[in-house]
Amino acid sequence: MTILCVRFQLPPMYEAGLPRLLGLLEDFTPVVEALPPDGALLDLRGAERYFGRSAVELASLIRLRALALHGIDCVIGAGPGPMLARMALRDAVPGVTPVVPGESDAVAGFLAERPVAALPGVGGATARTLCEYGLDTIGKVAAAPLSTLQRLTGARAGRELREKASGIDRGRVVPNAASRSLATEHPFRRDELDSSRHRRALLGAAEDLGARLRALEKVCRTLTLTVRYADRSTTTRSRTLKEPTAHTSALTDTAYRMYEALGLQRARVRGIALRVEGLTPAEQASYQLTFDPVDEKVRRIEEVADRARARFGPHVIGPGTLAA
Repeated sequence: MTILCVRFQLPPMYEAGLPRLLGLLEDFTPVVEALPPDGALLDLRGAERYFGRSAVELASLIRLRALALHGIDCVIGAGPGPMLARMALRDAVPGVTPVVPGESDAVAGFLAERPVAALPGVGGATARTLCEYGLDTIGKVAAAPLSTLQRLTGARAGRELREKASGIDRGRVVPNAASRSLATEHPFRRDELDSSRHRRALLGAAEDLGARLRALEKVCRTLTLTVRYADRSTTTRSRTLKEPTAHTSALTDTAYRMYEALGLQRARVRGIALRVEGLTPAEQASYQLTFDPVDEKVRRIEEVADRARARFGPHVIGPGTLAA
C-alpha cells in the first residue's frame, strides 16, 4: 500500500490554508501532489520503509497532526495507485482509512459492484451511455469486449475505460506539481450588510491574487467567487475570463460583475473569497493587443508596485481605498 489521497475538511472560506497543510504532509514524504482546493496525493513507498510504519498507520499520524497543529480534520483513502486511493477516499470517514489491497483479485472485488460513474474520468454523459447498454457497474464494464466499449465511447476512451475498470492504474503522484489554483479570503469581524465593504473586500482579494500570480509568473483562466452568509450557507459563481491574465484590474472588474449579478440586497455576509484557476505559465499565454493608453498606464503602475513589493514586502503599496 503506497498511495494516500487526503482531503482536508477546510471551512468554505479557508481554502488558502491548503499550502500550510501541504507542508505538514511533506514532513512524511517529499512526493506530494496538491489537489486544490482541499486535497493532496502522497506516495509513501519510501516513507513506509523510513518510518517503519504502514500507510494506514501514517494516515493516522497525518490526521492527528492536522488536528493538533492546525485544528483541521481530514479523511484519507489508501490504495496501490492514485486512482484507487481516490476511490477509497469516497468511503472514508474521519478516523477510518479505507484500504484497497494491491492484489489483483482484491482490486477486482473492490471495483466489481460499484457504479460505473464512480470511475475517475467517467462523466455523466459517458455513464448514461454505458447504462443504456446495461453496463451500469464497473465489473460489467471490465467484462465487456473492448470493441464494444470503443464503439460506445471512442477508440482511446474505450481502451482507457477498460483499463480503469480492470483496476489498471497508470497514474502517478507528481511531486511539486504546480498549483492549479490560488485562493484568498476576507472574513468580516461581524456580519456585514454594507455593499461598499463587500466591494472593498473584493478589491483586496483581487489585489492579493494578482500580485501572487505575477510573482509566480502565472496567468489564470477562471475566477471563482464564494460568498458566505450569516446562516453558514454559501453562494459560488465562476466565470471564464476573456483571456488569461494576472492583472489586478481585470480580476477586480470580473469579481465586481459576479458580485453585482448576485443581486444581494441587505444580505448579511460573513466572508468573501476569490479563487483563480486554470493556471498556466505567463510566457505561454496569448493576449489581445491593445492601444488603450489608460490600460498601458495601469500596467506600468502595476509593474512598479510589484518591484516595490519584492523589495520592501507585500503590504508596502496598494490601492488607496484599502488604506482608508
